[in-house]
Amino acid sequence: MSTTILLVDDHRIVREGLRTLLAQQPDLEVVGEAADGREAVEKSRLLRPDVVVMDIAMPELNGVEATRLVLSELPATRVVALSMYADRRFVAEILRAGALGYVLKDGAFEELALAIRTTMEGKTYLSPSIAGLVVEELVRRSATPGSPSLALLTPRERQVLKLLADGMRPREIGQELSISAKTVEVHKQNLMNKLEIHSAAELTRFAIREGLATA
Repeated sequence: MSTTILLVDDHRIVREGLRTLLAQQPDLEVVGEAADGREAVEKSRLLRPDVVVMDIAMPELNGVEATRLVLSELPATRVVALSMYADRRFVAEILRAGALGYVLKDGAFEELALAIRTTMEGKTYLSPSIAGLVVEELVRRSATPGSPSLALLTPRERQVLKLLADGMRPREIGQELSISAKTVEVHKQNLMNKLEIHSAAELTRFAIREGLATA
């Protein structure tokens, strides 16, 4: 039986290229594509793929948040991150979200195929150049256990933080989330207090660094 795959990337040419290459593998079958994080969640719910190949930097909903949502509904699905970023924070964040693989876009196609097969066995696969970064991140976090992280935030605070980082004003965020602008301001102040951050610009940098938003 073939492993079913959902391709998620906001660049059509990337999806088409991967689909063509994966079609040459007798044990792998692409059953769908998605162009952003929200569509990835919807398509995953509909198609229930064995593996989601997930880009990280996407509009609407980034790959980290999309991974959390997909796996909250489909815990048996494997997620392999496919990214151009060799950044330990991106790697650590999407692994914490539940992904089992992380492959760099500048790697060979064979590496992605290997990552898909490896994660189907329930094992983790990281591009060789990424593995060392993950160890560095683990060491860094263990050395600074009190450093602020997304784990401190409620789901609503995560939503507000992402929208603030996307450049939306409190009034616009209130309309998006069906809450008052005053409530948004309260969430913003709570975010600053929890994260020990003192400006909106710092909030945005934190959101990008933690993979909740993209530059």
